[in-house]
Amino acid sequence: MDTQEIVNAPPLRRDARGSVDVDSVPDVIDWFLAYDQRVAIIKHPAVEEVFQWKQQASQAQGEDVFAFKQAEDRLAIGIIQALADNPTERELHSWLGQLLNALETASKANESTAEAYKLNLGSGQSILKEAEKIPFQRGRSDFLLNCWIETLCTAEARVLGWLYKEFYGRPYTP
Repeated sequence: MDTQEIVNAPPLRRDARGSVDVDSVPDVIDWFLAYDQRVAIIKHPAVEEVFQWKQQASQAQGEDVFAFKQAEDRLAIGIIQALADNPTERELHSWLGQLLNALETASKANESTAEAYKLNLGSGQSILKEAEKIPFQRGRSDFLLNCWIETLCTAEARVLGWLYKEFYGRPYTP
């Protein structure tokens, strides 16, 4: 992540010991949602549509999932949970690596599927409608899941990468 291009991001508040005040993390997330287009894409109607599809598909398969109102809520909780579950530099570094690996896998799969079925994904139109061009259900489901993973991992890695730099004083490098 190129942190040089992030200007005027909200500062993380620090407590008296100099530790990051985790209560300021939501402000950082809000800032990214408002000003960073690679994170704000999570609010696009086409992405929201895929997110709602993903929630419904998970529930239909009997998965025990928390029903989020919207995709940006899922992103915010995921970021906060990632920080709670990965409290050390080593753990957060590992988590970011996992996010980037998932992103790369989903991105390659989407690229291959889009090419094979001549999907028009750059139009900003319904991804669900484009997915209808895939002639079998499993392929459509895999494609839509990868669309969600690609978007979510991009946004989450972007915010967590910035937070990593703020927490540890150096940029994340894979």
